[in-house]
Order: sequence, then structure tokens, then C-alpha cells
Amino acid sequence: MTRVRTARTPDGRRLEVSHVLQVPATDAWDALVDTTRWPTWSPLLTGVEATDRRVRTGTTGRIRVPGVWLPFRITACTERRWTWRVTGIPAAGHRVDDLGAARCRIAFELPLGGAGYVPICLRSLENLESLLEPHS
Repeated sequence: MTRVRTARTPDGRRLEVSHVLQVPATDAWDALVDTTRWPTWSPLLTGVEATDRRVRTGTTGRIRVPGVWLPFRITACTERRWTWRVTGIPAAGHRVDDLGAARCRIAFELPLGGAGYVPICLRSLENLESLLEPHS
């Protein structure tokens, strides 16, 4: 089930783009925090250089999008949720909710002005589903 809604997050009201997957939450979380895997599921990223392979609060680096490298900094990384800034601007939060029985919800939290980024998030969720649920 994929859904787009306005939600209350630790960072205030945001657009939440989410999808339920038939995989353990730990598998989904691993895909979201492993910087070497970002280009496999993000339709925008063609490269990543980071100070840490697995994100944590304070991880810095740069991402390559078509034609340019952009700096990023992980601003918070807690239990199955991380947020970042790209070129100093708050970007999508990333979250995994454990739904039990090898099910989870992956959610991207966007600033309210980020509605134009919703299609990118939807494609990312499709890519994550293909990556994590090879049988689908």
C-alpha cells in the first residue's frame, strides 16, 4: 500500500510518502543507511562519497545528481529515522516503521513545499521494493 499524506513528524508537519513492503524492517533500514546502496534505489543519484558507509548523525559527504556534486550532512540519525541537509537545505527524512511479521513501512518525509519531489519518492519506493522483494 502506497500513500501520500500530510503527517506530524519530529520536524513538524511534512508530506509523507510511504509504502508497505513484505520485508523485515532491518532489511529496509540497511538499504536506507548504507550510502553505497543509495544509487541502486534513488532515481536521482549517480554517485555518493561519504565519511561513513552507514549514516549516523554528523556523517558528511556529497551526492552526484545529473551534472553536479552536492554536499550533504546527516542532521539526525535515531532508531530507524534519519534526516539530512543537502547544500544546507533541509531535505527528505527517511524512516522505517516495523509492522511485525516481516513487514515494514518505508516513509520519506518532505518539507511541505516539496510536493514536486513526490514522484521521485514514489519511484524510490518502487526501486526499494524491487531491490528488497526480488520476487515482486
